[in-house]
Amino acid sequence: MHLSVSRPPTVIRRQADLRKLPAWKRAIDIICCLVVLPFLALGALAVGVMSMLFSPGPIFFRQERIGYRGRRFMIYKFRTMHLASDTQTHSAHFTELIRSGVPMQKLDGRGDRRLVPGGWLLRASGLDELPQIINVLRGEMSLVGPRPCIPYEFELYTAEQRRRFDCVPGLTGLWQVSGKNRTTFNEMVRFDIEYAETRSLGLDLRIMVMTVPALITQIVDTRLAKRKAQTTFGAPVPASTTAVADRSS
Repeated sequence: MHLSVSRPPTVIRRQADLRKLPAWKRAIDIICCLVVLPFLALGALAVGVMSMLFSPGPIFFRQERIGYRGRRFMIYKFRTMHLASDTQTHSAHFTELIRSGVPMQKLDGRGDRRLVPGGWLLRASGLDELPQIINVLRGEMSLVGPRPCIPYEFELYTAEQRRRFDCVPGLTGLWQVSGKNRTTFNEMVRFDIEYAETRSLGLDLRIMVMTVPALITQIVDTRLAKRKAQTTFGAPVPASTTAVADRSS
């Protein structure tokens, strides 16, 4: 008698996502993740020390995100915010970015008090996203692709804008190396849809090479924004204590 073993829905969805990845893309993901694993261990150690000194609590942060074709999954990040930080601040900020059409500057540049000391640098450099190699190995993400968004952000997208979810989300992408914080929400969507429609081995390799210079630019931009905010406003963005939070990026 043949016995069939049912698989959990999450496993079935993950396997379906993997089938949407070209063989070359999955191979690059696995090889690069294995190379980066030692750096993840070192990063966890460094962040652990920072947590003990400045903000006792868990090293890692888990957050629900929207990925391929609107599917939900949990991403992993190094925690860069104090425990019990307000979620409404980022929600209101993102809504305003969509409505106003201004460049997508982060709250980090205003001296956000929700951040632990040095947290802005981890975020600007992308090092806080390093644990997401776990998501890549699980097949929920790829190294290159549109960034997965938070569920409340997804609700604000139009049907046309949701085309950016037609490919597996990534750690870096065309938007990130094409200006990121200097672009508007609509420009971000346009870059992501363009990538979803034209992805190729050559494009992925070009994006990966361009990611490091883009991160350096982002660090410089964030630092300059922090200085400008201190000169203009004097005080950083206030912290609140209503719910555990982190931002999308």
